[in-house]
Amino acid sequence: MHDVSAAEDALSEAFAAALSDWPVNGCPDNPEAWLMTVARRKGIDGVRRRRSGDAAAQQLRAMLDQHATWADAADDAAIPDRRLALLFACAHPAIDTNIRAPLMLQTVLGLDAKTIASAFLASPDAMSKRLGRAKQKIREAGIPFVIPDLDELTERLDGVLDAVYTTFAQGWSDPNDADLLRRDLADEALFLARLLAELLPQEPEALGLLAGMLYAEARRRARRDAQGDYVPLAEQDISLWDASMIDDAEALLRRASTFGRIGRYQLEAALQSAHVERRRSGRTDWTPEVQLYDALLTLTGSPVVALNRALAIAEVDGPRAALHIVEALSIDKRLAEYQPYWAARAALFARVGNLGEAHHAYEIAVGLTGDPALRRFLQSQQAALLNGGGAMHA
Repeated sequence: MHDVSAAEDALSEAFAAALSDWPVNGCPDNPEAWLMTVARRKGIDGVRRRRSGDAAAQQLRAMLDQHATWADAADDAAIPDRRLALLFACAHPAIDTNIRAPLMLQTVLGLDAKTIASAFLASPDAMSKRLGRAKQKIREAGIPFVIPDLDELTERLDGVLDAVYTTFAQGWSDPNDADLLRRDLADEALFLARLLAELLPQEPEALGLLAGMLYAEARRRARRDAQGDYVPLAEQDISLWDASMIDDAEALLRRASTFGRIGRYQLEAALQSAHVERRRSGRTDWTPEVQLYDALLTLTGSPVVALNRALAIAEVDGPRAALHIVEALSIDKRLAEYQPYWAARAALFARVGNLGEAHHAYEIAVGLTGDPALRRFLQSQQAALLNGGGAMHA
């Protein structure tokens, strides 16, 4: 199957049908098979309605029939979940590396171009064009949209990890679970990450990804107070953390370290572990976090990592040292609409007493915030400037 757009449309309609049907009639025993069956019907009907491609209908039917046949032989399948299998299918080596994860997020996991663009610090228009070009290349080059064999998974793993990580981050962004669709994204990502760790137990980055997600998920209940207001990490009630989940994350991270192949997701998880340890022990020295951020920045070159590193440096060398880094990052246009950048900038300016710059940065951060609870928190920090109390948290 080469027509990703046709498959995407059919699967999207199937998910929409599920949202209408399942709350009324209950979730089917085999939800994946239900989705594939509905998608096959929707796809064929849609192509007929458009009257623009018997070939596309045949391609869609072939892909979905392939998955239906493959599902019947699930015991023998290399990948025990169809969604995960489709992620690996989208990670074909002939597809450009930088578009694989966005393609998976849109085609398999159903995120829209605007959400994907935000996750990758790109404009929605640019991301839409990139996705369109990728699908056109798949069609024109005849790149096979098929499930890879088990021995092909390792070379495709990085893109799949990126997609699962981004999906979790999107679900994690609504801390009070008010947005059920976003909460489902986090659950879906955790499910897929567990499958990856079980499927590829010798891949330390798969273990590191799951560990990092478990560290974050363990703190979910502590991110809001009884009134539903946002609580920053430094003020969270650690008794609300899920200790068992943290233990599982620690075990996964230790196992990953035994392979001697350090990567991005292990470093991300190690940072989560350091934050947990610091809060539990009362340690005030942030040197371990800075060292981990140094390694992660060297590995990724990410402006988001550079921003978080600056906040850690503020705790070691003071806010002025951090502000030099944050000011230098201002030339990176990808951060212009990145809310955490402006929140961090505001908090640092407040700490050095530059209340005018702090107020301005808070204005921008508030305007870029979609979560009402986080918006109230930032507004309270901004109001504290006028009351002479300063602001202490990004």
